[in-house]
Amino acid sequence: MDDRDGRTAGFTLIEMVCVLAVVALMAAVSLPAMSRQTSRPRLEAYALETASLLKADRNAAIGRGLAVNTRVDARARLISAGASRQVIRLPDDVRLETVLPRNCDDRPSFESISFFGSGMSCGGVITLTHLDAGYQIRVNWLTGRVEVGSHAGVTRP
Repeated sequence: MDDRDGRTAGFTLIEMVCVLAVVALMAAVSLPAMSRQTSRPRLEAYALETASLLKADRNAAIGRGLAVNTRVDARARLISAGASRQVIRLPDDVRLETVLPRNCDDRPSFESISFFGSGMSCGGVITLTHLDAGYQIRVNWLTGRVEVGSHAGVTRP
């Protein structure tokens, strides 16, 4: 397309450089914020780490012949091992929900999953979700077996 002066209409090099600089600046500001969100593989890693902690507590209970309690504090977003100093801290964008018994072995359970020297447990379920992904860590009350499975039907409120 030609102007009246005979020059061709279009963008100058300086205009293109300015647009690229603005786009680069926006990317530099927004990318770090995106990388802080928990990804699906990282959520799965949290679930597997939680299952590993629970299995270690179960094995410690069997080895010692004594009860070991894994503490699950949903408000503080912490899962603490009873047999070691291991603590799992979940980020704010991961939702932590539990289904735990009120009483275990005729005692209040106080937000914990208990394992006994026999390998048995009072059971419980820990659910970790983020956006459309979710995992459940289930502890069988009879056998004390710890399993991880995907949590179907996750919806964001």
